[in-house]
Amino acid sequence: MPTIDISDEVFLAVAPAAVAPCVADRAAWRRWWPDLVLRVDEERGVKGVRWSVSGPLTGSMELWLEPVLDGTVLHYFLRAEPAAGARRSAAAETRHRRLAARALAFELRDRLDSGRAPGCPPGLVSNEER
Repeated sequence: MPTIDISDEVFLAVAPAAVAPCVADRAAWRRWWPDLVLRVDEERGVKGVRWSVSGPLTGSMELWLEPVLDGTVLHYFLRAEPAAGARRSAAAETRHRRLAARALAFELRDRLDSGRAPGCPPGLVSNEER
């Protein structure tokens, strides 16, 4: 089992086809993971992306887009080993990467799901915003 083994998920109330272009945006990768060197292993379209990771970590990472109900569950997986001479402990690195994954998920939620009234299907806004 890798030293860093993260699995996280968040629901986005938009279809995978709306999330996929954001996940495929290479400029966003630099923003989300500025210190990692990513090599695409598999571009999966509306199902997400898989990478090999190098730099301060060596391993694999994936964003998997799963259609669920009227939206998408964004799954994040990172399985890696810290590079020799790592600045952070494995526990601190795991925490750092978990927080980064949550920031990515909430960025996408804010961008793609903003204005939707809680409990309403995608595309509907609250009465206060009308």
